Amino acid sequence: MNGLMIQGTSSGSGKSFIVTGLCRLLSNIGFNVCPFKSQNMSNNSVTTHNGLEISTAQAVQAKAARLIPETFMNPILLKPRHDKSSEIILNGRLYSRSTDGYRNFAQTEGINAIRKALTHISKNFDAVIIEGAGSPAEINLNSTEIVNMRIAREADVPVILTADVDRGGSLAAVVGTLELLGNDRERVKGIIFNMFRGDINLFNDAVKWTEDYTGVKVIGVVPFVKNIKLPEEDSLVTIRHSKNYGEHEVTDTLTDDDNAFDFIADVLSKSLDVDYVLRLIRREDTTLQPQ
Repeated sequence: MNGLMIQGTSSGSGKSFIVTGLCRLLSNIGFNVCPFKSQNMSNNSVTTHNGLEISTAQAVQAKAARLIPETFMNPILLKPRHDKSSEIILNGRLYSRSTDGYRNFAQTEGINAIRKALTHISKNFDAVIIEGAGSPAEINLNSTEIVNMRIAREADVPVILTADVDRGGSLAAVVGTLELLGNDRERVKGIIFNMFRGDINLFNDAVKWTEDYTGVKVIGVVPFVKNIKLPEEDSLVTIRHSKNYGEHEVTDTLTDDDNAFDFIADVLSKSLDVDYVLRLIRREDTTLQPQ
């Protein structure tokens, strides 16, 4: 299907921000684009127009894409209830009050719901922008995960890897992640360095080194953006972005602020190689041509 997937080197790398911005950017240029996240772990949720429940993050991304939030955008929502278990919301309805036996669920009802949602999106939209979760380099989860490279393979879309420069260690995070992906490394067609503070020109050497070392194109360096309120899937991210840490804000309130969506889209249009992104989405040749 036409589209791409945004994965991160870690939780809090800005995947939701990038997906939200791309949804509005693509909508602005005429794409009927749909956001998608197969499985989200969050207590931040909203009720859809038909009384079902999905993650707030995907509802916000739907708004950015000028769509009504629907359950096929987030077929599985895990709502943590304590350290060892979560409620499972499947297609907007409570499936189980516990994640006991979740691995079996993921490989049966879970993956079937994901495939059905992807088929619906493929038939009804021009493109999909998929958000991953955490890191695709958690090799202990490779055989059972249903939210990162497994989904990129199911949808057969290229992957853009996002790293948080503000966190520190972004070059090592990118290289280490790629080294642990095995055959899935070939699916990674771009890298975004996100949340860069200061003069981006000072990062040029890092961009060149990354491309030379990994052979993967750096699509862009996105600046640290203040005062944009977007929901996060991860409670640790909320703590990290509290007023005692930095100037990002997170919220569990669904924003209807079109100006905010347009602002994020504008940031991405100025920071990323949008033509390259469009070629990825359209499944066009992205091989670097000799100068």
